Amino acid sequence: MSPHFDALEIRDPAERERDLFSVLPHFLSGAVAKAEGLADWLSGYDLSKIVDRAALARLPVLRKPELLELQQAKPPFGGFVDPDALEGARVFMSPGPIWEIQGAGADPWQAARAFFAAGVRPGARVHNAFAYHMTPGGFVLDMGARALGCSVFPAGTGNTDMQVEAAEAFRPDVYAGTPDFLKIMLERADRDGRDLSSLRIGLVSGGALFPSLREEYRARGINVLQCYATAEFGVIAYETTGPDGAPLPGMVVNENLIVEIVRPGTDDPVPEGEVGEVVVTSLNPAYPLVRLGTGDLSAVLPEKSPCGRTNMRIRGWMGRADQRTKVKGMFVDPKQIAELTRRHGEIERARLVVTRDGASDAMALHVETFTGTAPDTTAIETTLREVTRVGGRVVLAEPGSLPRDGKVIADEREYSD
Repeated sequence: MSPHFDALEIRDPAERERDLFSVLPHFLSGAVAKAEGLADWLSGYDLSKIVDRAALARLPVLRKPELLELQQAKPPFGGFVDPDALEGARVFMSPGPIWEIQGAGADPWQAARAFFAAGVRPGARVHNAFAYHMTPGGFVLDMGARALGCSVFPAGTGNTDMQVEAAEAFRPDVYAGTPDFLKIMLERADRDGRDLSSLRIGLVSGGALFPSLREEYRARGINVLQCYATAEFGVIAYETTGPDGAPLPGMVVNENLIVEIVRPGTDDPVPEGEVGEVVVTSLNPAYPLVRLGTGDLSAVLPEKSPCGRTNMRIRGWMGRADQRTKVKGMFVDPKQIAELTRRHGEIERARLVVTRDGASDAMALHVETFTGTAPDTTAIETTLREVTRVGGRVVLAEPGSLPRDGKVIADEREYSD
C-alpha cells in the first residue's frame, strides 16, 4: 500500500508551492528532451525560469482541440508522450479521439487520496462501475482503490442485472461509478428483492451529483462524495467530509498537480474566487502536459478546508468553458473577444451578449474600462466587426458590474415555438 493516505495533507501551502516549483524547471527540461511534440509546443520559452505561478502563466495554454489536432497530425500521441514509457504500459483512447497513456506506479492517477477522503479504508470492498473499455476511467479508480489496500470488483458499465447479482454476493462497502448508475442499481435491487445493504460509501464522477440525489443516498445509509477527474490527469480534486461525515464545500486539489483558473479564451489567470477555465500542469514524466486547458469551469475557494487539508480548493465542476456560439451563421469564439480587448488597452473586461432582435440574431459587447480612460465605442465596434465578421453594438458598463461567472459569451437567445 502506498504510504501517507492515512494522514491529512496539512503541509504549509507556501512550502508545498515552493517544492513543486523548485523541481518544475528540471522536470520541464527532461520532458522536452523526451517528448518532441511538447518541445515544439514550448519552443522559444526559457523553461529554466518557470519557478513560480507568474512565470508559468507566461507559457501558452494547450487546449484539447489543439492537442487533438497535434495528435492527428502525428498519431497517436502527437509527440507528447515519452516513448520509453510505452514499454509495458496501457494506452487509452478517449472521445475526440484523444490518446492517453497510463503513468508509472501503483496509483498513477492519484485516486487513492479521494477514496480515503470519502471515508474508505484498507480492506474495504469496492464495486467499480466505471468503464474499463478504451478509456482509462475504470483503471483510474481501480488502481487508486487497490493502492489504498481495497479489493476491487471490475464491474464496468451496463449489465445491470448481473452487476446487482454480483454486488449482492460480493457485499461491497463502496460504490465507484457515475452518480446516476448507483440509483439504477439500487432500484433494480429493490425490484428484484436483492440485498445491497452492504454499501456505505460512494465515490462518484463523470456526471452531476444533484443535492436531491445525494440526500436520497444518505437516506439509504450511503454517503456519496464526488471527485473531479479527467483522462489526462486522473483525479484533479476531491470532496472531503466534516466530523459528521457530511461533505464539505468545494474540492481539495490533488497533490503534485498545479491548477490555475484562467479567463476563457485567454491564457491569463483570473483573480482568486472568479470563475474561469481549469488549467492543469502535471509532473507526469510519461505524459508531460503543461498548462492543459480542461475546458471545464471552476473557481478557487480562498479559505483552507475545515477538514484540515491545506491544499488549494476549487468549487468543483461549474460547466464548460467552450462558449463558441453561432451568430448570424458565423461562429464567434472567446478567443476573438480576447483579441479585441488586446487591441483596446482601455478595456478591462468584456462580455458579449447574444440575443434576438425579432427574427434576427443581435450582439452587444458590454465592456468595463479602466478608471480614467475614455473609450472610443465607434472604434471598438469596428474592431468587433473585424474580428468576428458580425456587427454589434458596444455598451459601456459600470466598473465591477459585469458578472464574474466565467462567461465571455452569454447566449441569451430565446426561441418561441
